[in-house]
Amino acid sequence: MENKDTDYLLKVENVNMVFKTPALKFDTLKERVVNFFKGKRAPANKFQVLENINFEIKRGESLGVIGHNGAGKSTLLKIVAGIYKPTSGKIDLKGSVVLLNLGAGFDMEATAEENVYLNGAILGFSRKQMKERFNSIIEFAELQDFVKMPLKNFSSGMVSRLGFAIAIDINPDLLLVDEVLSVGDTNFQKKCIEKINALKKNGVSFMFVSHNIAQVKNLCEKTLWIENSKIMGYGASNEICNEYAEYCKNKK
Repeated sequence: MENKDTDYLLKVENVNMVFKTPALKFDTLKERVVNFFKGKRAPANKFQVLENINFEIKRGESLGVIGHNGAGKSTLLKIVAGIYKPTSGKIDLKGSVVLLNLGAGFDMEATAEENVYLNGAILGFSRKQMKERFNSIIEFAELQDFVKMPLKNFSSGMVSRLGFAIAIDINPDLLLVDEVLSVGDTNFQKKCIEKINALKKNGVSFMFVSHNIAQVKNLCEKTLWIENSKIMGYGASNEICNEYAEYCKNKK
């Protein structure tokens, strides 16, 4: 029997993320060349995006991530996905992970069909493996009539449907969802939620970034509230979402 202390799929410990932005620029080409040979670089400002972030997700559990724009939510997903390396802290993930956000990993000049295989290759699947999944992906995305159309001609909702269909068909241990469920019609959103609940029963975990508080309450057992790079609340979704709603109300 697994020790309860290690009974998690993802554990994030004391994660900090600091970005550096130039404080000033060397405006002319001459200044750049002279300062390059002098070994000088434009000084940088440090911007704290995330500060001392701690949480964990168990198998089959969903965690909502809420907060105002610029709070650090999407950066956190990218750290968990391995796209960014945190400045300090530890990410312990015991399984596969897929980050799903609108348009990520897509070639907008390529067709929907080509993008299915492209995304599969990025995620480590062979063309043969993606061919076996192709029909179910296109059917779930409801894009049977648009397979040969370039994505640049798709609506944002169509792109979102294709990305979601690919991600859930690949069936990772942890699916990171960045605002995707806010795009698309009501019927498709309902179908996505039903699929998410079915996957959760099979042990798939989810991490949702969303401004739709009702959706977070419905889908997630726990919620992480981040504001100004710090955790403002972490716990049962109803409680944390209600605290956030009250905070937003008082802030107006």
